Amino acid sequence: RMAEDGKEDNFLMKPCLCGIKMVEEGCTLLRRMEICVAEAEKRSGKNAVNMQETFTVYLIETRPMDALNEGRNPAPDSLWRRYSEFELLRNYLIVTYPYIVVPPLPEKRAEFVWHKLSADNMDPDFVERRRVGLENFLLRVASHPVLSNDKILYHFLTEEHGWKEVVYETGFQAKVLQIFTSAKEVIRFMEMKHYSDELQSHTSQLLRARARVADRLYGVYKVHGNYGRVFSEWSAIEKEMGDGLQSAGHHMDAYAASIDDILEEEEHYADQLKEYLFYAEALRAVCRKHELTQFELEMASQDLISKKQQREELATGIVRTFSFKGMTNKLFGQEAPEQREARLKLLEELIAEGEDTVKEKTVECEEHVERAWVDMQRFKEQKDKDLREALINYAVMQISMCKKGIQVWGNAKECFLKM
Repeated sequence: RMAEDGKEDNFLMKPCLCGIKMVEEGCTLLRRMEICVAEAEKRSGKNAVNMQETFTVYLIETRPMDALNEGRNPAPDSLWRRYSEFELLRNYLIVTYPYIVVPPLPEKRAEFVWHKLSADNMDPDFVERRRVGLENFLLRVASHPVLSNDKILYHFLTEEHGWKEVVYETGFQAKVLQIFTSAKEVIRFMEMKHYSDELQSHTSQLLRARARVADRLYGVYKVHGNYGRVFSEWSAIEKEMGDGLQSAGHHMDAYAASIDDILEEEEHYADQLKEYLFYAEALRAVCRKHELTQFELEMASQDLISKKQQREELATGIVRTFSFKGMTNKLFGQEAPEQREARLKLLEELIAEGEDTVKEKTVECEEHVERAWVDMQRFKEQKDKDLREALINYAVMQISMCKKGIQVWGNAKECFLKM
């Protein structure tokens, strides 16, 4: 491995000095390493409960960009990963960077498919689409100005064995997603959450509509095969019209067969839409972090207010709220001055700790909000560009498909004219 050759320093992501706005050239891993998911392979083995299972593994290949830039073409370093390991990496990134819209993984099982497409997660076509999706996930993470600098990501790409242990040693699973800001920021995050719900709703509806259209389109194209059969059979009993009918039949057969390639190409655009369907959940994760941190700060603030009130009551002897302690004092008399001084001292210490906690949580919340909105702007620009490109290409494909249909019927017309 490159790390064993002493080249790891060229790749290890040293923190960039540009802080949150890490956008300068050379800041991302993708500028230092070529990454691809080259192939998928079906394997069998024992699972955690010692039962035989069949699963798919994906070959990740990496090469240093400096070697490629120098004109050298070294053999890539490679390792195999299961889908569940990609899931572990993403879960780690979500917990470690709660202010970032972490790129989603491709679907584990096929969704929004038209009826002729297999929903089997071991189907070769589905596995190939998922391979492309996993590569896209790695490229998005490796090009992100913050995520790409994470050492766990580097280990995922370069260390085949012991990677999971390194992840678990970070203790990320024990970290609680925690988040408090001004009313203005609360509204902004509510708007983000609402937007994520709408994004998921609209992309789901679009994918369902596309699946229904694909089903009907498949039927329309295949029915043209009936034209081909009828024209071919008819040509056998005709002398003057025979050649024209047979040629028209060939055009119809070709038209009917072309739908398979068309719908296969359509799946590529459907997968691009599905990526943003899953991005909606990543947006909601950022909002949940904000809500939880808000709650934690509120609880710390309420606890501080309560302790200050206790201090005031103890110092003045005036109890403003009912308490068992206050009732005891009324029944059995006030506590000794030494006891009261000791309690006051303890309360002063707890109040000082509470004030530090509130300040700490306030800073944490402010940093979360700042970082989250920086990444949200990056996500919006990426989303607008990607969806615009995907929808335009989808429209161009539909136009091309219709033109081919016109061409087929034009050719059939020419055949009929020659009869």
